[in-house]
Amino acid sequence: MARILTVTLNPALDVTVRVSHLVPGEVNRSQSSVTHAAGKGVNVAQVLADLGHTLTVSGFLGEDNPHAFEALFEHRGFVDAFIRVPGETRSNIKLAEDDGRVTDLNGPGPLVSELAQQALLDKLDQIGASHDAVVVAGSLPRGVSAQWLRELLLRLKAMGLKVVFDSSGEALKEGLSAGPWLIKPNTEELSDALGCDVSDLAAQVGAATQLLAKGIEHVVISDGAQGVNWFSRRAALHAQPPKVRVASTVGAGDSLLAGMLHGLISGHSPEQTLCTATAIAAMAVTQIGFGISDAVQLATLESGVRVRPLTKE
Repeated sequence: MARILTVTLNPALDVTVRVSHLVPGEVNRSQSSVTHAAGKGVNVAQVLADLGHTLTVSGFLGEDNPHAFEALFEHRGFVDAFIRVPGETRSNIKLAEDDGRVTDLNGPGPLVSELAQQALLDKLDQIGASHDAVVVAGSLPRGVSAQWLRELLLRLKAMGLKVVFDSSGEALKEGLSAGPWLIKPNTEELSDALGCDVSDLAAQVGAATQLLAKGIEHVVISDGAQGVNWFSRRAALHAQPPKVRVASTVGAGDSLLAGMLHGLISGHSPEQTLCTATAIAAMAVTQIGFGISDAVQLATLESGVRVRPLTKE
């Protein structure tokens, strides 16, 4: 299996609160509350670890509340290459309703100094080349610009790493110009980054053609229950996930990304890669938390995924 580095610039303590039905402006009674050390790159790392890969995790952590993250890293056997910064890692509140709808209240993250940013670059220079791929995922904390993120991606590419990138907003827009190896936006995120609507297939084909021409090798566009479209020079495929009972959509995209990287770096066929990744994402929405909890359930979900060429109906 591969040695993979994940970079999470703005991790979070995810506090998932279950409610039967959220009524804004009223007193709502929670059914349960669970706190996880999270952030997109950290979530991806957990799924990749369950798939058998060796993980190094990096980024910025608030030095006032690192305990949940450190406990997770120790439990999972991750190499901890995070840079500690003054203040607290943010908390994200997830209000999960019985019908599967999730309302997010995401914090801004700590203020990261230029000194800390340089410390992370130095750390990645030291450890990057010993990995097979790097995943840079999530939002930016205060003090970190989208232009700095672009330079980070270019720096990682220069090490010869396969750079997997997943973000949104200005960070995604700048990151695309660095030509990462694989991107995984959803339709809304990609529309925002490109400044045009890519909700229909024809628009996605056009957008993917432009992105592939700029050096991006894999464009994976997710659209929730509508499925996943994957464009590469080898194939253009659609995967339709099986119907499942939704507990929370948090982490579904991260699980899909992890599954795609796993299949590609393991040399699986395009069809098998997309099928497994889609099943992993379907499993993610059935649970609170991250990772592959039941291999039998995953196999069942995988048998329910339908993969077809995008050129055929």
